[in-house]
Amino acid sequence: MSKLRVAGIGFTAVAALALTACSGSDSASSGSSSSAPAPSPSMSAPMSSAASGEGVTTNADVFGPACSQLPQGSEAGSLDSMGPQPVASAASTNPLLTKLVAAVKATNLVDTLNSQQAITVFAPADPAFAALGDAKFTELAGKPDELAPILQYHVVGKRYDAKGLESAKTLESLNTAGGPLKIEGSGENMTVNGAKILCGNIPTKNATVFVIDKVMTPGTNKN
Repeated sequence: MSKLRVAGIGFTAVAALALTACSGSDSASSGSSSSAPAPSPSMSAPMSSAASGEGVTTNADVFGPACSQLPQGSEAGSLDSMGPQPVASAASTNPLLTKLVAAVKATNLVDTLNSQQAITVFAPADPAFAALGDAKFTELAGKPDELAPILQYHVVGKRYDAKGLESAKTLESLNTAGGPLKIEGSGENMTVNGAKILCGNIPTKNATVFVIDKVMTPGTNKN
């Protein structure tokens, strides 16, 4: 994971995550369908039927109000499609994450994220960037050394499901200089650094993904 670690961070670079139409798809093709059921629009708190392996989840474990916005069946961006793919490739088909995917591409972290063994990704949904200006991304997307530490702050180098997060309470992100990630609440009331879980426990080949409703700022929880 050394490629992901950056010694210093520019906290003012959080504005760089205001992404525009530069998102596009250079993703890997969708994985083949599995037999696991697609999520229903009325999903509630996470279930306990996680697959074998610490932090690994199944389609049945997915929860949150935004999960119903995912495509169904074997369509690109559906749980069946994303599950067999590594996380960056899976995210590139997720309709909730087009702006985050653009940021990952701008920092050339697609291959790095895809190659990780077991990680947790807190993925800001597109609406999380609504308050940030498009011009900032155009200005700073070409500065990966400033943008990458912000993305690192949304990745944990261990795989957790929702129950694991609830038990851990405090996590260290790949951006160790950014301060801890604090988990509060549980189920659909769970937050990470105050960000609400919109769709959690999403399984991918090498990561469990939690779509959240805001961009987390490195340094917020530093003493």
